[in-house]
Amino acid sequence: QVQLVESGGGLVQPGGSLRLSCALSGSILNIYTMGWYRQARGKQRELVATITSATSTTNYADSIKGRFTISADNAKNTVYLQMNNLKPGDTADYYCYAEVSRTRDSREDWWGQGTQVTVSS
Repeated sequence: QVQLVESGGGLVQPGGSLRLSCALSGSILNIYTMGWYRQARGKQRELVATITSATSTTNYADSIKGRFTISADNAKNTVYLQMNNLKPGDTADYYCYAEVSRTRDSREDWWGQGTQVTVSS
C-alpha cells in the first residue's frame, strides 16, 4: 500500500502565499513522477504541476506559471508546492499525485486525500 499525506492548505488572502507538502510512504521500488492536481467546486480535476524524480523535470499549468513552484526532496519522498501571489481562482482542493512502481513490471498512480486551499479576502 502507498500513502500520500498532504499538508499546508488553508485560508489566505489574495496575493498571499502557501506551501503545500506531500509525503509518500509505503513499500515501493521507484517513484517516477510526483505532483499536484486541483479540483474547484463544479469543475474537473486539472493538472497544477509535476516533477520527475530522475531528472527533476517540471511541468506547469499555464494558469500558475510564474506564481507556483514545485520541488521535491527525493531522500524524503516528499514533494512541495510553493504558491505565491494567490488568486481567488486558485481556490480548490489540491491533490497530491505519484506515479510509482511496487514491482519490477508495475506502474501505478496514487492519490492523496486532498487539502483545501481557499483564497479570499
